[in-house]
Amino acid sequence: MIYFASDHGGHLEVKDGKFQTGGWNGIYRGGKGMAGWEGGIRVPGIVRWPGIIPSDVKIDEPTSLMDIYPTVVHLGGGALPKDRIIDGRNLMPLLTRETLHSEHEFLFHYCGTQLHAVRWHQKESGAIWKAHYMTPVFFPEGAIGCYNTKVCGCEGDHVDHHDPPLLFELLADPSESKPLDARVDPQYKSVLSRIKMAVTEHQKTISVVPQQFSFFNNLWRPWLQPCCGTFPFCWCDKEDHNVAGLMG
Repeated sequence: MIYFASDHGGHLEVKDGKFQTGGWNGIYRGGKGMAGWEGGIRVPGIVRWPGIIPSDVKIDEPTSLMDIYPTVVHLGGGALPKDRIIDGRNLMPLLTRETLHSEHEFLFHYCGTQLHAVRWHQKESGAIWKAHYMTPVFFPEGAIGCYNTKVCGCEGDHVDHHDPPLLFELLADPSESKPLDARVDPQYKSVLSRIKMAVTEHQKTISVVPQQFSFFNNLWRPWLQPCCGTFPFCWCDKEDHNVAGLMG
């Protein structure tokens, strides 16, 4: 089984002069580092398993890279841990067309530790709603990206807080350009009420853990690095270099 995917959309802020070299996200708003906008999180997935997964099938259902873990556990004959909430879902019933719908009713889109947006795949109507609680502050004004910092921040002065949240129906508005009017749209209140309930239940499952991306945890640790040359000059840039040793 081969599963080919990307971890994020194109990095809009990467340029070589006037040419954009970090990718392109088509009609989808935003890009890498923007945990709510579709351009940052909607990526293609291509799966191949001859004889098991039907070919030439397009599946328009919300899934997540978190689904890889439970899928692999299932294929390996293992069992998922029972002592924690597993956010992913086994993809095999969807890929083999045993079911036509994703098991994800809600997907929670985080930037760092901050919940930026929530997606609701409404089973009854088939509508896909997305509520944005925070969105990046773009720079310069009118741009779709954070060209001053090269990547958008997750919190503080780097984001705008939306109260009431921005709400989009993605099937009708995949580019997220026309939010529903909270004052006059008859569906706004009921949809946000259901999403709010889901967020409350989701947050009950969250446990606070040490920040893995803290400054200390990102410091260079040379004793963990394979060394092909004379320490500490450990770059391995020749084909005939053999690893001289691992320290630590």
